[in-house]
Amino acid sequence: MTRLVKRMGAFFVRELWDVDLAKTGPFKTFIIKFLRLSYVSIRELTQGELTLRAMSLVYTTILSIVPLIAVSFSVLKAFGVHNQVEPMLYNFLAPLGQSGKEITGRIISFVENMKVGVFGSLGLAMLIYTVISLIQKIEEAFNHIWKIKRPRTFAQRFSDYMSVILIGPVLIFSAIGMTASVMNTGIVKRILSIEPLGTFVYYGGTVLPYVFVCAAFTFVYIFIPNTRVKLRSALVGGIFAGVLWETSGWAFASFVVSSTKYTAIYSGFAILILFMIWLYVSWMILLVGAEISFYNQYPQFLRAEKEPLILSNRLKERLAFLIMFLISDNFYHGREHWTIDSLVDRLAMPVESVQDILL
Repeated sequence: MTRLVKRMGAFFVRELWDVDLAKTGPFKTFIIKFLRLSYVSIRELTQGELTLRAMSLVYTTILSIVPLIAVSFSVLKAFGVHNQVEPMLYNFLAPLGQSGKEITGRIISFVENMKVGVFGSLGLAMLIYTVISLIQKIEEAFNHIWKIKRPRTFAQRFSDYMSVILIGPVLIFSAIGMTASVMNTGIVKRILSIEPLGTFVYYGGTVLPYVFVCAAFTFVYIFIPNTRVKLRSALVGGIFAGVLWETSGWAFASFVVSSTKYTAIYSGFAILILFMIWLYVSWMILLVGAEISFYNQYPQFLRAEKEPLILSNRLKERLAFLIMFLISDNFYHGREHWTIDSLVDRLAMPVESVQDILL
């Protein structure tokens, strides 16, 4: 047994990284890349950085969930779709079973009892700040994963975050409402009665929740990091996180059903504990999906060891001269100016290496 463990350790630490992908077939290349990505992802999880950030996000979520829903509720009320908030919140907490329904009812009750007039201008400002702080925490976690050293400015944060908070819920619930309306039209009902087309549409409808969840994760991976994320990389991470989140929901629901002993031990606190565990699982999935997106876009960071990519002084000098040439050449010919993201793509270098030269 010990010999097998040592053999597997040698494979993942050394042999897996010695393979020349240029000399392997497509299928073998895919398997090797998958194993490398799996190894690096598990290594990141065991080193604790992601778990600490997930726990921090759980704490921030508990503080900001009522203000966040209150702001979204106010915006949606203006469009007449505020009644959709409770079903969507319950769907998120569905793995908690009956506890999820109880938590949803309490949160909605808090939101409905909140009166903006009572808070005053200072209270309203604190309400908005609490909501923005949650997205700021997510950005900090994503910037760490993407190795971004410069966060958004305060003005950028305020405009970008408020756009998501105010416009995002309207677009989401409008899309859900349109989908439900289309599915209930007479034409769709006639199509459903035609076989085998009806069966195809029916099973397509069951896949739709996965599509919405994966699309939501993909949008977060594109929008939140303070860098340009390619759609393909965000989509890879979004599909991985979306499928994993839905699957984890089933597993967590089974765990809740079999966790009656927690209710006996913790009594009324069991609901809060289960809620916090599910929040932690959800944030971990979001962060792991962000890592998948990052490694898909920058495979040069897939290394056997975690040591940062250190350039020698000579390479730094050559990189600096090359960046200076590219910038001056574009300026001289009146072409579009370079950005950090475009330089990273042009030079095929890690974003942190380019940032060290420019910043």
